Amino acid sequence: MSIYRKDIYVFDGDRPVKALIRSYTEADFEGLIRIQQESFPPPFSPELWWNEEQLGNHVRLFPEGALCVEIEGELAASMTGMLVNYNPGDPDHSWVEMTDAGYICNHLADGNTLYVVDIGARPAYRKLGLGKWLMLSMYEVVVRLNLQRLLGGGRLPGYDRVADEMSAQDYVQAVIEGKLKDPVLTFLLRCGRTPVRLMADYLDDEESHNYAMLMEWRNPFLPQES
Repeated sequence: MSIYRKDIYVFDGDRPVKALIRSYTEADFEGLIRIQQESFPPPFSPELWWNEEQLGNHVRLFPEGALCVEIEGELAASMTGMLVNYNPGDPDHSWVEMTDAGYICNHLADGNTLYVVDIGARPAYRKLGLGKWLMLSMYEVVVRLNLQRLLGGGRLPGYDRVADEMSAQDYVQAVIEGKLKDPVLTFLLRCGRTPVRLMADYLDDEESHNYAMLMEWRNPFLPQES
């Protein structure tokens, strides 16, 4: 098992703030569930918040994909991944299918792709840019494990505001062209993720009308598919 630990400074405006990005453990479960509750309030389904059985699987099956950020002793953000075998020609999938509903019992130790199961930050800490730091840290895991890519479905929580005016595909295109901003899709683009395709019925998510944009980051040290 490889333990991840990285001390950095993040910024609250112009003020540097010490932060620790590290592997999470069983001792962190209460704080991780709090992150979920604060990150994904209703109308997001509370049934999709982590429970202790899921978190136990994360640290047991793939500890390299279980990361959190600690600020002054408080858990502020977390990110969870698992390994899958992915082929760009594969059919669409749902979050439940790909992640075993967050239990990751289908994690493949010899998989070629790190799949993002979840990322979230407590609202009080979001101005510190912790989500981007977690994403960059998970890219480091991709490189260390010699994987082909990081992959995951990004919610479209801003789509609900314009769903009566445009299709989900047109909404995504407008965000990519900079005509609109989406809290998740714009964030992923800023993190270096690139669009793969729009997927329907990805997650029970009222704000996104159940759509998600499959987004990837390819390992720059490996040959790329055409």
